[in-house]
Amino acid sequence: MTGGGLILVVEDSEEDTEAIQRALSRSHPFLDLEFAPRSEDVLPRLLDPAARTPDLVLLDLNMPGIGGLALLSSLRAHPACASLTVVVFTSSTASAEEDSCYAAGADSYIYKPVNFELFQTVLRGAVDFWLPRAADGAVTAVPPAAPPA
Repeated sequence: MTGGGLILVVEDSEEDTEAIQRALSRSHPFLDLEFAPRSEDVLPRLLDPAARTPDLVLLDLNMPGIGGLALLSSLRAHPACASLTVVVFTSSTASAEEDSCYAAGADSYIYKPVNFELFQTVLRGAVDFWLPRAADGAVTAVPPAAPPA
């Protein structure tokens, strides 16, 4: 895939990797996708001066070795990676994990639906929302919801 923004997908599941690739090739055929199945490889890849900087990082939480939350914290702590747009895209519905991700600096937390049509719709919406903001350099942090009046 060439001619669009670059999304770095940090995902160890082959099934989810294939689903992401299939969904985005349908909805965003001009995007470049790069897959990182191991969290340990992400920071060195992002710090490589010869490598293209991704416009968006899709991050799974449940990774072997260094988990997604630890990787997110490392990215936010490193000056060269602190401003990357990172969307956690995970099967975890635990509100404590979601809170931890936002506290660590996630721009968004999105649940991966099991149904492929819904998976594709959710992923398309996330990319449509976050990719232009990343390209514009806009502030991407989601403000906390206001308490009900």
